[in-house]
Amino acid sequence: MASSFEKYNKRRLISSYFSVILSIFLVLFLLGALGLFVINSKKLTNDFKENIPMTVFFKNEAKDTLLSAFDVELKNSKFIKEYAFIHKDSAAKNNVDIVGEDFLEFLGVNPLQNSFDIKLKGDYVQADSIKKIETNIKKNEMVSEIIYDKQLVDLVNENIKKISWYILIISGVLALVAMLLINSSLRLSVYSHRFIIKTMQMVGATKAFIRKPFIWRSIKLGLIGSALAVVGLLFLVYYVDSKLPALGISKDYVSLGIVFASVFLVGIIITWISTYFATQRFLNLKTDDLY
Repeated sequence: MASSFEKYNKRRLISSYFSVILSIFLVLFLLGALGLFVINSKKLTNDFKENIPMTVFFKNEAKDTLLSAFDVELKNSKFIKEYAFIHKDSAAKNNVDIVGEDFLEFLGVNPLQNSFDIKLKGDYVQADSIKKIETNIKKNEMVSEIIYDKQLVDLVNENIKKISWYILIISGVLALVAMLLINSSLRLSVYSHRFIIKTMQMVGATKAFIRKPFIWRSIKLGLIGSALAVVGLLFLVYYVDSKLPALGISKDYVSLGIVFASVFLVGIIITWISTYFATQRFLNLKTDDLY
């Protein structure tokens, strides 16, 4: 009978520990994923912005020397991520491949113009910055037209501001939920030992002495949950990196180190604080209130 009761208590204890570790793992994984997103949000937004093209068309009178000079100017510009020169003959061939008909046969001449497809760095994909770049390029008299999606630029920047506020709010809510969830799990774990706590107190053990093993055990559970969260985050990082290799998230060792260290630190701090106050509550209870 005693053996069955001991086995029951052991299973209940293991179940309690498992629920605490699971709670810590889930919460810290979500916080870590959010932290990675916040740290890499600039890369994500820049990656999207840098795919908004700007096309500069030149008049047919523009000579090769002028086009070469403009090529060198772009190469030395700090706001250029990448660019490509598109010869009008290549543009005509691409058009034939897309449309399936050769318009040169019935037109007799190539109406297309030489152009440069430009992709700007993310920091310069702002309405005012693009306007300055556009004005500067138009100083060249051989430039006939500059085309880019102005509405898309405004829409992207507006949505980025909204998303940033949403992320800030979600981060605050998630941090609060994390503390409440982990605190609740640890309090339940300490609650199952309330009679042991009171017995130790009755035989003269100090509060610090009673708290110490509970705090150390909770910190160990926190470290296990944190380690599992880090493993989960590593899988997440390599998955995102396989889908968006241009971001290079897995190679940003500094950011990863900060997030992983923060996960362990938060796991230790929350479990320590939660266990401290949970044991303190039962230490201050009268014996009759334990029931």
